[in-house]
Amino acid sequence: MAYWLMKSEPGTWSWDDQVKAGTAEWDGVRNYQAANNMKAMALGDLVFFYHSVNEKQIVGICEVAKLYYPDPSDPSGRFGMVDVKAVKPFVQPVTLADIKAEPRLQDLALVRQSRLSVLPVQKAEWALICKMGKTKLK
Repeated sequence: MAYWLMKSEPGTWSWDDQVKAGTAEWDGVRNYQAANNMKAMALGDLVFFYHSVNEKQIVGICEVAKLYYPDPSDPSGRFGMVDVKAVKPFVQPVTLADIKAEPRLQDLALVRQSRLSVLPVQKAEWALICKMGKTKLK
């Protein structure tokens, strides 16, 4: 199993939208590195749901429910999408400031590649962020 972080502007697609939908496509990605990260996802991989823009915080956990496939909203046909399923909200959101203040997270892709919308997360980073958010799976 691999771990990921996906960013969304809450005014466009929020955690609440994801929860209401249950499983939904993660479309609109137009960056090659982010698209390659989505291509690398496997069914059952876990994903932090990150509210970008003003909030800048991890608010929930999703699971990859459908592998990479063409994004019909891309007229060029170059980019695709995955489907993710809402799994669990964070008990306490973990802000970007919280992450940057934690020395053990200095190599987190979110800190190093702040503009990328789909990022890998290492297993130890995942565990630490879940602890910071007071959130456990199962």
